[in-house]
Amino acid sequence: MTYTVIARDPASGQLGIGIATYSLAVGASCPYIKPGVAAVSTQAATYPAHGPALLEMVSAGTSLNDAFEKLRTADPDFEYRQVGVVTSKGKAFVHTGNKTRDWAGALTGENWLVMGNVLAGEKVVAQMAKALEPANTQQSLATRLLAALEAGRDAGGQVGLGQVHLPERSAVLLAYGGEPYPVLDLRVDDHPDAVTELRRIFDRFSIADPYYRDRAERPSSTLPQDRWMTEHGMS
Repeated sequence: MTYTVIARDPASGQLGIGIATYSLAVGASCPYIKPGVAAVSTQAATYPAHGPALLEMVSAGTSLNDAFEKLRTADPDFEYRQVGVVTSKGKAFVHTGNKTRDWAGALTGENWLVMGNVLAGEKVVAQMAKALEPANTQQSLATRLLAALEAGRDAGGQVGLGQVHLPERSAVLLAYGGEPYPVLDLRVDDHPDAVTELRRIFDRFSIADPYYRDRAERPSSTLPQDRWMTEHGMS
C-alpha cells in the first residue's frame, strides 16, 4: 500500500526518491541512496536489508539482473516484495512479486521509475510518470518528485479491502548530489494527509534552505536565524 517515484536528474546527477504510504514512518525503512551509485526503495512486505544489499552489489559492478537474482535466491519471501532501483547511469529496474496485493506494478524509463502496490489501479503510476515528463525537467528534481507523489494521490492513491481508500499516513522526499549527505531529507512520519503535509514542509523549507546553505559556508557573515526568520515572515 505504497507508491514511489525514483529518479535521476541528468543535469545535476542528483538521485532522489519520493514515497507515500498508509504505513507509518516510511522514511525509516524503504528509501536508500548511495551517491554516484543508485537510489533504491524496498516496499510491499518491506525487507529493509534489500536496500543496502542492492546498493552494495551495484557499487561492485553487478548487473541489475544478477543483483536481483541474488536477492531472490537469498530471500524465500521475495515474491511478497516490491523493489525498485535507478542507477547513477540512469538505468531503472523493478521487481514486483507475484504475491504482492493488487493493484501492483510499475512503469520505467530512462532515469526514472514509478511503482506501487495496493493502489487504485495503473492510473496511479501512469499519472505519476506524466508528472516526470521531459517538459518538466527545468524544475528541480525534488519539485518533480513531489509533483509525482501529488499526481499519484490525486489519481486515487491506495485502496484496501473492499476498495476503500487508504489515506497517506507517512511520506518522504529524499535527494542526494555528489556528497555523502543529502541535499534534501524531509519526512512525515504520522499524519492523516501526509502528502499535503509534505508539500507544506517542502514549500516552507525551500524558503529557508538558501539561508542554511549560506550559514554553513559563511557563518561569520550570516544573520542569526531568529532575525532571518523574522525578516522573511517565518518566525
